[in-house]
Amino acid sequence: MGSDAPIGVFDSGVGGLTVAREIMRQIPGERIIYFGDTARVPYGSKSKDTIIGFSRQIAKFLRTKEVKAIVIACNTASAFALETLSRENDIPVIGVVKPGAKVAAKTTKNGKIGIIGTIGTVNSNIYNEYIRGINPELKVFSKACPLFVPLVEEGWLYDSIMVEVADRYFSELKGYGIDTLVLGCTHYPLIRHTLQKVIGEDVALVNPAYETAISLRKVLKEKDLLCESRMTVGEAMEEASLPEHEFYVSDGAERFKAFANTILPCRVITTQDINIEKY
Repeated sequence: MGSDAPIGVFDSGVGGLTVAREIMRQIPGERIIYFGDTARVPYGSKSKDTIIGFSRQIAKFLRTKEVKAIVIACNTASAFALETLSRENDIPVIGVVKPGAKVAAKTTKNGKIGIIGTIGTVNSNIYNEYIRGINPELKVFSKACPLFVPLVEEGWLYDSIMVEVADRYFSELKGYGIDTLVLGCTHYPLIRHTLQKVIGEDVALVNPAYETAISLRKVLKEKDLLCESRMTVGEAMEEASLPEHEFYVSDGAERFKAFANTILPCRVITTQDINIEKY
């Protein structure tokens, strides 16, 4: 497999596009094969075994595209399925939790870190384990926020109901005196403005996507799989020189495409529905 092979990225829906966007920015020469499991979103309330099963199906699909690495752009799937996919695949598999924990531990000044995520991610306690593994003195406070994902998937990013829900979820976190908040779901950066407004400007928000892209670049470089390109980070790219990314979903291709075109730095021309359960 050569360095010109694509990178597979998957999520339960549109949230993983925040990770894909950061990969496009940090490694602009790389081609992405994206899969959003929109027919089965959200993942956060499902069991570990179910998430592992879904993730295996998606990994098998991505392998048919001859990807050179897989990025699990979903915190719940990273928490539950990273170990399994890493063991079962002979290519690099990268999750978003460890990079997010690393940044949070570096960012906090008072040693109090908040984590928001799905029920599955929060109950897995994985962020707490990683963060305290870096520094046992750090205090971690977690809050499951299950309504954020369906609201984002509905496209209600700027609706007043989002503010009301965030107010309710954050009332407890505010009492802990945190100075850092990890957006422990890849959907959450899409509502960053609302979350920052509600939690307060003095709290640093950590989006694991940036560090995930940096980690991916490092792994690809180490394995001689990095697609060397004349394009540099932040450089304006001509439309003709952009890599041809591919986008697949398990339902609602046109709706997904419309949403993707509002947040990605490239134009999504086509999105294809596939039956993921056959893999």
